[in-house]
Amino acid sequence: MLGRVLGERYELAEKIGNGGMAEVYSAHDNLLDRAVAVKILHEAYRSDLEFIEKFHSEAKAAARLSHPNIVNIYDVGIDGIDHYIIMEYVQGNSLKDKIREKGELDILTATKIAKDIANGLAHAHAHNLVHCDIKPHNILMTPDGVAKIADFGIARAITESTMTYNGNVIGSVHYFSPEQAQGGAVTPKSDVYSLGIVMYEMLTNRLPFTGENPVTIAMKHIEEEPMPPSQFRQQIPPMLEAVVLRAMNKNPDLRPSSFDMIQALSNVEANLSVAQMNDPDATKILPRVKTDTLPPRRNIRQNFNNKKPARKFFIQSKLFFIGLITFLVFGIGAGVIMAFGEIGEAEEIQVPTVTGKQMNLARQILEDKKLRVNVAEVYDSKVPAGEVVRQEPEAGRNVKLERFITIYVSKGGETVDMPDLVTLTKSAAIERIQKMGLQLGTIYEKDSEEEPGTILSHDPAAGTKINRGQTVDFIVSRGLTFVRATKFQTIQDVIAPPVEKIYVPNVKSASLEVAKSNIESNGLLVGAIIEEESFQAEGTIIRQNPAPNSYVEKGSTIDLIVAIPEKVEYEHPGEYGADIPARESDGEKEK
Repeated sequence: MLGRVLGERYELAEKIGNGGMAEVYSAHDNLLDRAVAVKILHEAYRSDLEFIEKFHSEAKAAARLSHPNIVNIYDVGIDGIDHYIIMEYVQGNSLKDKIREKGELDILTATKIAKDIANGLAHAHAHNLVHCDIKPHNILMTPDGVAKIADFGIARAITESTMTYNGNVIGSVHYFSPEQAQGGAVTPKSDVYSLGIVMYEMLTNRLPFTGENPVTIAMKHIEEEPMPPSQFRQQIPPMLEAVVLRAMNKNPDLRPSSFDMIQALSNVEANLSVAQMNDPDATKILPRVKTDTLPPRRNIRQNFNNKKPARKFFIQSKLFFIGLITFLVFGIGAGVIMAFGEIGEAEEIQVPTVTGKQMNLARQILEDKKLRVNVAEVYDSKVPAGEVVRQEPEAGRNVKLERFITIYVSKGGETVDMPDLVTLTKSAAIERIQKMGLQLGTIYEKDSEEEPGTILSHDPAAGTKINRGQTVDFIVSRGLTFVRATKFQTIQDVIAPPVEKIYVPNVKSASLEVAKSNIESNGLLVGAIIEEESFQAEGTIIRQNPAPNSYVEKGSTIDLIVAIPEKVEYEHPGEYGADIPARESDGEKEK
């Protein structure tokens, strides 16, 4: 391949990478006289016409993206039997190489890289493009530390073609979302989940889910909660840990959007920068001391040969200690005056309200009022990590200038280990979780040979680290409510045969066509189809009635609520390359 010219324009120079889908070469664009990277698909994909068609359409769509945190796609074409993409050539290694070299990344560095990735994703999502394969291998790092997302276009083409037409799941099993593992609908929130795992790996140098084979790992994505990253690295701030765990939520509806991730990571970055500035142990550049400014050295040996100077030194020492004690007394008194503002005639000021605000903003508000800030962290499951839970003195009180104001910042909910409640009765299980400070969620009933009211399973699973105040869902046995026809039928069964019950499938987040097919293949009928405005991908299922995982009679109807684009007002069009919903300041609701 070396020396070959593709499309009578791109001259291949050197092979620089090889993946499961394609080989990558550095090349020279003879027309524009610039270095480019060329990705050539492997021979295995040349015969899949459906894949090739989607590959070209997605690559052309990705070529419309132009963003500093995305590896730009310049061209896509065919030369003979070779299908290729022409991309921006980025000097530098991948994020995976950086993690292998350094291990755990510096917390501020990891935050900045995650913010770069979120910025690139937000731009793509605004153009209705989903990457589907976010992982450190697909993040390229420039020499000046900027992260760029690679492989836009190829990941979407592979995922859609394979899932839709061959029934397999293609992707990076350590990084893909639960909905990808289940073969469900892929949305921008799927990219956010993968970004959460990339952040987890940057901060801990380990993956949240591992196993002996891909199926085991995929099941962990679906069923298990990750260990909080602070369990492996205690220095991770609670505010940053909360961002990681929110991004990795099993439910796509509860994950932040890529735009929300940018805001959250910006807050973390600001707080980390302030913390480094205020850290007395942080490395700083100090001015060089000039030798001509140092006092002259005393010749101590002279004191041993002269008793009078020794006596004089003793008297001076006594005076020094008396002076030191006097200084400390006055210093403590001055400190009390400055700390509590209750003595003297200093100017008074009213304490502003900072409860409910982000720590960095609260600190700025107080310091602008010439007040000093003391920060204390507390657990509070009802207040998001990084927000002020309460303040002392309280808002509205008059205090002296330079008074210390203590703000109590939420660390999120206090974590506990989820116990194993399987085989307990429903009442005993509920009593147990309530004593632990957990909340009862949804109770599902399931036919089982166990005694009615027995706990069959629960979510979160046993051994999972969860926050106090979090809800716990139960699946409870309701006994055997129906009997299938067998050779042991009684006369009563023949006279009044039992009604067959059907398990309702979960079609949430699936496309309407996939949902219809799934429902009908289970012996059920599609009922009313109701459209509802949503930021979820257009044409996907938001909710269903009856709820999934329940039982209904064969032939029952399932009503579907389908997402349509939400009508929103836009402000600052084109900020990310497309119109983005406006956000009001000071925590007000989105328009």
